[in-house]
Amino acid sequence: MKKGIHPKYYQTTVRCACGFEFPTGSTQENIRVEICSKCHPFFTGKQKLIDSTGQVERFVKRYAKFNKNAEADAAQE
Repeated sequence: MKKGIHPKYYQTTVRCACGFEFPTGSTQENIRVEICSKCHPFFTGKQKLIDSTGQVERFVKRYAKFNKNAEADAAQE
C-alpha cells in the first residue's frame, strides 16, 4: 500500500437521537444519526411518521388526484 494516501481510521461510537449508541470503525471521528435500528419503524414495528418539512402532506396532496381517479374507475365497473 502506498503511504500517505489513505484517510485516518478511527474507532468511534455512533450516537442516535433516541440515545442508542454502538461502536464502529470509520474515517469520521464523531457520527450522529437521527434514526437507528432501535427506533426505525421498519425494525420496531411501531408506526411513527417522521415528517421533514411537510413531506407527508405534500405526498398526500400530490397523489390525491390519483386516488380520486381510481375510485371513479372502480365505481364504473
